[in-house]
Amino acid sequence: MADPTPANWRATDDFLAETLVGHDGALEAALAAQAAAGMPAIEVAPVSGKLLALLVRISGARRVLEIGTLGGYSTIWMARAVGHGGRVVTIEAEPGNAAVARASIDAAGVGERVEILIGRAADVLPTLADPGPFDLVFVDADKESNTLYLDWAARLGRSGTVVVLDNIGRAGDIVDPDSADSMVVGTRAALEMLGTDPRFDATALQTVGIKGWDGVAIAVVA
Repeated sequence: MADPTPANWRATDDFLAETLVGHDGALEAALAAQAAAGMPAIEVAPVSGKLLALLVRISGARRVLEIGTLGGYSTIWMARAVGHGGRVVTIEAEPGNAAVARASIDAAGVGERVEILIGRAADVLPTLADPGPFDLVFVDADKESNTLYLDWAARLGRSGTVVVLDNIGRAGDIVDPDSADSMVVGTRAALEMLGTDPRFDATALQTVGIKGWDGVAIAVVA
């Protein structure tokens, strides 16, 4: 049995990605453009990108909201999955990031399916009531605002909308109620909201892999 070390987590993740995801020129180019622009490597892992795409397909989502575009890696995964006529609306606070994402999304051939809105999500979300509810919402932005984003996910969704909240593991620090880390505090508050707010039915999985010890929460709007 392999030892449960970060190196072996990474090796296993690499094996799963090679076996189940494979290589993709457009996605790899998006990551290269993100790195060249000096953005942090905090995008979802390849296996998680495919999970998002599968959740879009399983739920039949045609309108997707993403909070936190970064370099557009996860956006491309979901834009492919919504199919022709589908739409991804993604919010990015940093104009420079949005420009890099726009180029990568267009180069991937799904530019017509993606609308990038630039600004603080807290300011942009109240403007999105029309033309109708979103079928899936992916939250992957500042963790301090997670509860705000979840509230808007419910308000902008419908019964059956899938909500995915990334980075809920925080290297296990979510078990510490006295943590002074604002990202841990925001994540704990979000998980507690998912567990107590009657608008959600949720679960969460902790993960290990190329992103370290982390996790994801998945909910359905009641």
